[in-house]
Amino acid sequence: MKITPEKIIKSVSRKSYRPIKPRSLARKMKVPEEDYREFRRVVRELISKGELVRIRGGRIGLPDPMNLKVGKIQITRKGFAFLTPENENEEFYIRAEDTKTALNGDRVVIRIKPYKTGKKREAEVVKVLERARQLIIGTYYKAKFYEYCEPDDPAIKRNIYILPDHGLAAEDGQKVAVMLKDWTNEFLNPEGRLVEVIGFPYENGVDILTIIKKYNLPTDFDPAVENEADKIKLEITPGEVKRRRDLRGEIQFTIDPASARDFDDAVSLKTNEAGNYLLGVHIADVSHYVRENSELDKEAVNRGTSVYLVDRVLPMLPENLSNNICSLNPDEDRLTYSCEMELTPRGRVVKYDIFKSVIHSNARLNYDQVQEFFDTGKQDGIPPEVCEALKPLRKLAALLRKKRFKAGSIDFDLPEPLVLLDKSGEVIDIRPRPRKESHKLIEEFMLLANKCVAEYFVRLGLPTLFRVHDLPDPEKLLAFKEFARTFGHDLKLAEPLRPKQLSDFLHRIEGQPEEELLNELLLRSLKKAVYQRENIGHFGLAFKNYLHFTSPIRRYPDLIVHRLLSEIRRKNYPPHRQKTVKADLDKIGEHCSSMEVIAEKAERESIKVKQVLYLSRHIGDIYEGIISGMVSGGFFVRLIKFSAEGMVRLSSLTDDYYYVDMDHYEIVGRSTKRRYRLGDKLFVQIMSVDLEFNRVNLKPVEDNSKPKRARAKKKRAKRK
Repeated sequence: MKITPEKIIKSVSRKSYRPIKPRSLARKMKVPEEDYREFRRVVRELISKGELVRIRGGRIGLPDPMNLKVGKIQITRKGFAFLTPENENEEFYIRAEDTKTALNGDRVVIRIKPYKTGKKREAEVVKVLERARQLIIGTYYKAKFYEYCEPDDPAIKRNIYILPDHGLAAEDGQKVAVMLKDWTNEFLNPEGRLVEVIGFPYENGVDILTIIKKYNLPTDFDPAVENEADKIKLEITPGEVKRRRDLRGEIQFTIDPASARDFDDAVSLKTNEAGNYLLGVHIADVSHYVRENSELDKEAVNRGTSVYLVDRVLPMLPENLSNNICSLNPDEDRLTYSCEMELTPRGRVVKYDIFKSVIHSNARLNYDQVQEFFDTGKQDGIPPEVCEALKPLRKLAALLRKKRFKAGSIDFDLPEPLVLLDKSGEVIDIRPRPRKESHKLIEEFMLLANKCVAEYFVRLGLPTLFRVHDLPDPEKLLAFKEFARTFGHDLKLAEPLRPKQLSDFLHRIEGQPEEELLNELLLRSLKKAVYQRENIGHFGLAFKNYLHFTSPIRRYPDLIVHRLLSEIRRKNYPPHRQKTVKADLDKIGEHCSSMEVIAEKAERESIKVKQVLYLSRHIGDIYEGIISGMVSGGFFVRLIKFSAEGMVRLSSLTDDYYYVDMDHYEIVGRSTKRRYRLGDKLFVQIMSVDLEFNRVNLKPVEDNSKPKRARAKKKRAKRK
């Protein structure tokens, strides 16, 4: 008898079913004795996935009939948590004492309680199905009779006891990695095995290495993967050229950051007899070299994305591919996938064509170079024929951008920090990352190509991996609306909700002192874009159809799209293949979405640790900031010059007794009635910096004069 998960689920889904033990269920299903071991294995697998749950007495059943739900828990800094069950929208509130042995991000089973907290129903954790991570990063301490690790993650409220006889020499205050043991008793602290001593927080390189370990990011490739990559040779045979469209006689070029080492997109532009633009977006054909189910492919899907930390890149593919064979280096032939779009002078796409090609990039340009050409006409290092192409490209990009925003595309042009390092990894400066016209030019063309490729799949009715952005949560949007009203701004929300309503609002508040704050808070109230097979459109971009096609060197979903395009081209996409590919796409979409979240967290954190390290050299200095957040103990201030946040604690405000008025988003002095309000600008002094927990403590000052004593101390320290 073949035991399948579907048969077991069907049996326990019957209305007459009541929870029973696995042995009784096997008898009921008439499972032969010789197949019972396999039956138990499948049951255990279903329990581990959360499709079945085990209750008292070893009985099993479906979660829903027993008032149980499965999902990933999100634990806050204060200890309480939230959980949205899988394939559902309702969010449940979990008290700190009801999280039991769950850690932030774990996949758990919850039991729903019969009452609510505010608008949310309450629940409690009954079982941890899957740990989000086994490796915990924290600070090592040795007490008289035991060793322990204080986790870096503020959502982990318990110290981890370190098992003895680990054989490693750790000192108080060092960052360490601890492998968590099974933790099932909520009344005892978790235990773990010390597996690595990373170093003291102030030591060079320890900060970024701690982040890499914290998020379990791979730094090196397995020898089997490296060997496979090294065997790939850059050979473009006449036969391969014949199978493609040869574009080597046309003008193409790349535009990237000056520091970029991999170039996966090139652009070209010409006009046809009808006076229309022929815009070409040419993307590295990574799928030609990375074959499905190869060692390279398995590693790429596991990583999901390249991770761009402040001082290094952890690439999805080995260097021989990412920086050499696949990279569209100048003055070299390369295999590409092209999307050529015909646009009218008004920017309307008349038609598009997607095909395999071979190109020869004429130039490798950087954003600063192109911007200087736009601003001054200076052609430094830019070939004349490329300059001629840049002029209409500039005009077309501006036209497309204007059309996109008119259609309702939301533009969150928030400031991002650019951290400049010297060769040793020391921070030499932090400044706002530029968002120039040259950056926006390439962005528009990539968006358009992604949109056209998505429309191609929709037109054919074939499955692929879309990049989707769901409608905002109504409650969060209403909360934002109320907040905006405190600044005198009315966000008009109508049914059905359209992105243009939000886009128009952002346009109305342009130039206002609170613009940056409202932009950021609105962004936080929106959902995260994800990869999935079901096409629900992209709310933020106001696109009905959208996917990622333009970065296969650094994103696995783009590589998948290239493969599917190739299968369509070879007419190798029959119905039975569609069935298997659907299941694959669902798994890959979920995995790549989660890896993207991890990569973004690691990238942001790597910037933050360098910001904090840099600010530790500026204790006593005064900077202008904007109040960006409030908590019961004080308020956060973002330093405008560095885009770095610090905290002003209520205890540091000594001129009055202050209280927090969260209804009006302000902190008020009881006697003076002095107010600190969200969005207010003020000058603050850096009082202290905690490198261990990356905290900056600030104090408001009356003006921006620099204290001479603090600066004199700094000069003396430098001389020493």
